[in-house]
Amino acid sequence: MKIDGSYGEGGGQILRTSVALSAVSGKPVEIENIRKGRPKRDCLPQHVKAVEGLARICEASVSGCHFNPHD
Repeated sequence: MKIDGSYGEGGGQILRTSVALSAVSGKPVEIENIRKGRPKRDCLPQHVKAVEGLARICEASVSGCHFNPHD
């Protein structure tokens, strides 16, 4: 599944919901444009930890989910 992360409020909720649905369905998810239009464009620390935690539970792999404190 490809998800446009700029949809709606364009924040962490779409990220958390998308990875939760991916975990339940067993289907991979790719999220683009997360937090587009927000002053801080990268994932925040709580978003990264939520994704990493769920990945550990599901024995999934994650790439490109990071926090940049200088963004």
